[in-house]
Amino acid sequence: MEYRYHAFNSSDNEDRYKKWIIGDPKDTALQIAISLGLGSLAFITFCILRPKWPGMYAARKRQNEAAESLPELPRSLFGWMPALWRISEKQILESAGLDAFVFLTFFKMAIKFLSITLFFALIVIKPVHDSYPDEERGGDDKKPKKDAMRRRSLAGIDISTYTSTFDADYLWMYLVFAYFFTFLALYMIVTQSRRIIKIRQEYLGSQNTVTDRTIRLSGIPPELRSEDKLKAFIEDLEIGKVESVTLCKDWKKLDETVEERMTILRRLEEAWTVHMGHRRVERSLETLPISQPAPPGPTVDPEDREDSALLGNPWSSGQSQNGHSQPHVVPYARARPRTRIWYGNFKLQHKNVDAIDYYEEKLRRLDKEIKSLRKKDFKPCTLAFVTMDSTAACQMAVQAVLDDSPLQLIANSSPAAADVVWPNTYLPRSTRMWKAWSITALIALLTIFWSVVLVPIAGLIDLNRIHSVWPALGNWLKSHPLAKSLVSTQLPTFVISLLNVLVPYFYEWLSNRQGMISQGDVELSIISKNFIFLFFNFFLVFTALGTAALAPEDFGNEPPRETANRLAKNIEDIRGFYVNYIVLQGLGLFPFRLLEFGSVFMYPITLIGAKTPRDYAEVVQPPVFSYGFFLPQNLLIFLICIVYSVLRESWQVLLPGLAYFIIGYFVYKYQLLYAMDHRQHSTGGSWMMVCDRIVVGLVIFQISMFGQLALRSAVKRSLLIIPLLVITLWFSYVFNRSYKPLMKFIALRSIRKAEDAEEGGAPDFQTVDEARESGDKFINPSLIVPLEDVWIKDKSARAESHHSSSTDHDEE
Repeated sequence: MEYRYHAFNSSDNEDRYKKWIIGDPKDTALQIAISLGLGSLAFITFCILRPKWPGMYAARKRQNEAAESLPELPRSLFGWMPALWRISEKQILESAGLDAFVFLTFFKMAIKFLSITLFFALIVIKPVHDSYPDEERGGDDKKPKKDAMRRRSLAGIDISTYTSTFDADYLWMYLVFAYFFTFLALYMIVTQSRRIIKIRQEYLGSQNTVTDRTIRLSGIPPELRSEDKLKAFIEDLEIGKVESVTLCKDWKKLDETVEERMTILRRLEEAWTVHMGHRRVERSLETLPISQPAPPGPTVDPEDREDSALLGNPWSSGQSQNGHSQPHVVPYARARPRTRIWYGNFKLQHKNVDAIDYYEEKLRRLDKEIKSLRKKDFKPCTLAFVTMDSTAACQMAVQAVLDDSPLQLIANSSPAAADVVWPNTYLPRSTRMWKAWSITALIALLTIFWSVVLVPIAGLIDLNRIHSVWPALGNWLKSHPLAKSLVSTQLPTFVISLLNVLVPYFYEWLSNRQGMISQGDVELSIISKNFIFLFFNFFLVFTALGTAALAPEDFGNEPPRETANRLAKNIEDIRGFYVNYIVLQGLGLFPFRLLEFGSVFMYPITLIGAKTPRDYAEVVQPPVFSYGFFLPQNLLIFLICIVYSVLRESWQVLLPGLAYFIIGYFVYKYQLLYAMDHRQHSTGGSWMMVCDRIVVGLVIFQISMFGQLALRSAVKRSLLIIPLLVITLWFSYVFNRSYKPLMKFIALRSIRKAEDAEEGGAPDFQTVDEARESGDKFINPSLIVPLEDVWIKDKSARAESHHSSSTDHDEE
C-alpha cells in the first residue's frame, strides 16, 4: 500500500509536525491527568488495605526470619512512609542483602544525577534554547529570532554577520554539557562502585557460609572423576583443607522419578480431599476478602493456631480451640473418587478405577524405585562442588589457575546450594553450549520480529497514516480531538507498556532453558535479554519507526545529509512519546506495583484452582522479586533521560524522570524489605551490568550530540565530541579491568580483616545469607528429600477409609 503525505513545506504539514512529533501540550496534560488518576486510586487503595492485609503486604516481614529485625510500620494511612524512609542502609543489608542494596543504590544515584541535570536544564539549557529557537520548526518559533535580529540591526550590527554566527552563539553549550554530564555520570559510577565494593568486601569477608567456602570445579578429566581423587588433588595444591566434595553424576532417572512422585502425590492429595469431604468455608482477614473453601489439612498444634491464622493458613482444624465442632463445617458426600486409566496397545483402551487405591499403589512403587535408585552408582560427570574449610582457601582456588591444560579443572565461585539447577549439572558441555547458542540465535530472530510488531504501533503516532489505512477512522479522529489524543499519544504508550510487561515473561522462560547451572545466572541472563529488548526494540527501533512514520512524502529521495538532518531533528522531537511513557510508568503504574495488582488479580483465580493443603500453602507464600523483570526498564528510562539531557526542552524528560526514580525508590524499598522475597545468594553481581548499560547510554548520548552539532554545520565542535567518546570507551575498559574482579571475588585482605575483628572481640554479625543457608549442603535434593506422605488432617479417617475400602474389595 502506498502512503501519501502532504508536502513537508506546507503550512498544514508544519502544524502536523508540531502537534504530532513535538506533541500538543494538551496530550501531555491528558497523560498526566490519566496517570495521576490511576496512580492516586491505586496508592490510596494500598494505604487502606496495607494494615488490613498484612498477610499479603507484609508477607516477607512475617515469614522471613531475616526481616524480623525491621521495624513495624505504623498502621496509619500515610504514617508508614516516613518510617520506611528512615530505614538505614545497614538495615537493608542485614534484612535483604547486597542485591537489594545495589538495586536501591542505583535509584539513589539516578535521583542525584537527574537532580543536577534538571537544575542545569532549567537554569541554562532552556533559557538558551528559548533565546535561539530552531528556525526549521516554523510557526511562532521564528518570531523570537526575528525580534532578536531586529534589535541587533537597530543597534548597528550587520544582520548577515549575525546570521552566519547564529549557530556559534549557542552550540558551544552542546559541547560543554556533553562533557560535563558525561564526567558527572562517570564520577558517580566510580564513587558508587568504590562504596559498593567496600561494603561488599566487608559484608562477604565476614561471612563463612557453605557457599562462600565452596568451589564449582568444571572440566574434570576422567582420571579425577571420583570424590576421593578430587579431594586429594585439591589438598595437594596446599591451598587449604577440603571439607567435602560432591561430584555431580547423571541423576536424570532419579530426578525424573522424584518429579513423577510429586505429581502422583498431588493427585493423591486431591483424591483424599474430595473423599474426606470436610471443608470449612472461611477466610483470613489478613489476606483477601474472598471466601476460601479450605480442604482438610495437617493437624495444627494449639500453640501454633494463632501463627497459622496470621499466615493465612486456611486448612486449620474444623474445630474450635476447646475441641467442639463449629456449625459452619459443611459435610460433603464421602464417595470414593474414580480416575480413568488407559492401557493396551497405543493406550487406546481405558477403565475407571478407585483413584485413592490407584495413586497410593503408584506412590508405593515409586517410593520403592527411588530408594533403589538412591543406592545406585551413577555415571560421574565433569562438574563438582568442593567445599573448603575456610573462605580464604576457596578464594585462593577460584582466583588461581589450577591446571596447565585448557578448559580443564576450571575453578569458579559457587552458587548457593538452594540455587543450583541440578538437572543442568549433568548435562554435557556440548549440550549446554548448544542450548545457549540456539537461544541466542532465537533472541536475534525475535529482535527482528518485535521490530515488525512495532511498525503498526509507531504508525499510530501519525493521523495521516491512520487516514491512509482506515479513512473512516482517520476522519472520525480528526473531528474528535480527545479521541485523537487518546489514540495517537495514550494508546501507543499503553501498548508499549503492556508489551514491556509481557515480553520479559517469555524471556524468562527462554533463560530457564539455556542450561545455566544456577538461578542467579538465570536472573542475570534475564536482565541482559530484557535490556536488549527494551533498548534495541523500544528505544532505537521504535524511535526510528516513529520518525519514519512522520517523514514527508519525498523522505526516501532526499540527499543523505538532508535525510540525516531530518532524522536527527525528529529523534530530538519524538521526546513527547517518551515523556508520556515515563509519566505513565512513574505516576500511573508504580502505585499499582505497590498494590501488587497482579497478585490481587490472580489470587481468586489461584484460589479457585487450589484444592489441597499444599495448594493453599503455596497461595500464601510471598511473591518473588525478580531483578530481571524490574531492573532493565529502570535502566532504559535512566538512559533516555541521559540522551535527552541537553536537547531542546530536555527538562520535559528530566522532570518526570526524576519523579519516576523518587517514586520507584519508595516502591521498591517497601517491596524488597516487607512484601517480596528474593531467594538467590546475595552478592550484588548486577552492579557491573548497571554500570555497563549506563556507559552504553553515554555513548548514545555522545553520538547524538555529535549529530546535533555536525548537522547544524558546527563541524569543529562536533569533532571535539570524538575525544569524549574515546575517553568513555577507555574508561569502560579500565573500569571493567580494575573493578570487575572486586565485584566477582572476595579479597583475601577483607577476609583477614574480618578474622582479626572476630579475634578482637567484635560483635558477631549474622548476614541474611548466613541465616538462610544454615545447614545447607551441596547435594542433589533428589538423593535426600524425605518421601513425605499426603497432607491431610484426619489420619484416623484415612485409616478407616482404607479399612472400608479393603472390606469392600474382600466382599467383591
